[in-house]
Amino acid sequence: MILFILKRIGYAAPVALGVSLVCFLLVHLAPGDPLSAILPVDATAEMQAQMRAAYGFDKPLPVQYGIWLWKVLHGDLGNSIATGRPVLAEVSRAVGNSLILAASATLIGFTFGTFFGFVAGYARDSWLDRVASAVAVFGVSVPHYWLGIVLVIIFSANLGWLPPTGAGPQGSGNWWPDLEHLRYLVLPAVTMSVIPMGVISRTVRALVGDILHQDFVQALRAKGLSEFGVFRHVVKNAAPTAIAIMGLQLGYLLGGSILVETVFAWPGTGFLLNAAIFQRDLPLLQGTILVLAMFFVTLNLLVDVVQTALDPRIERA
Repeated sequence: MILFILKRIGYAAPVALGVSLVCFLLVHLAPGDPLSAILPVDATAEMQAQMRAAYGFDKPLPVQYGIWLWKVLHGDLGNSIATGRPVLAEVSRAVGNSLILAASATLIGFTFGTFFGFVAGYARDSWLDRVASAVAVFGVSVPHYWLGIVLVIIFSANLGWLPPTGAGPQGSGNWWPDLEHLRYLVLPAVTMSVIPMGVISRTVRALVGDILHQDFVQALRAKGLSEFGVFRHVVKNAAPTAIAIMGLQLGYLLGGSILVETVFAWPGTGFLLNAAIFQRDLPLLQGTILVLAMFFVTLNLLVDVVQTALDPRIERA
């Protein structure tokens, strides 16, 4: 198992290097001047040259990439052009908030998705299957930013039950595990959970339907094992794939939550990315994308290891 983990880490290293290169090039090749947000309109050519030299934009792209990568490896993501604060501090706070939101949405989606998937898998071609499948199709089809707006209108504007935006009272930028802050988490978490719920539900339905038709299930029933005992074996066989899907969905939610976080003004990486794009803040944009990409690579590695540990049928090669 240790050799397997070391091999997976070895495979992940060049992927991480490639991601850093793509992240750097895409941001730098985008149109626009990153210093336009802080330079005055009447800035002289000498002032512009000084600012470019200060941020290293006067050097060739390969040199810029080398310097940037060296600093990144030493934990320095630079300073934000717009605010002047360290990018690592900005991204760390935002990643923490996004992790809370993505983990909550994944937990909700996994719980309800697994339930609907098992119901549909055990009740194939019945009205329960059709209802559960309709819920799953709704989850993967509805635009989550539109659903977020609808939920805000219903539960905040009309009913006044839940706060519409922010992570805490009085515009707090940090979320804390108490009842007051939990109210701010409900709407964005439910909004983001519909997509993983639909994906996991459809996956579990297909898995359960396939497992129930396998020979070992018929053999267990022929031996007189109770339906609950058969259910436990079905869960054990479906778990590795379901957990792998859940891990990938967590990564997708963490990196693709920009629209939902913007709708709810949730101070996470999506909200930070949105601000960095509009302000053309290259260091902040690069740092945020890189951290999200590295998190996704690490998450894939962990899912791979956990899936292999749960299912000995997977070859450790």
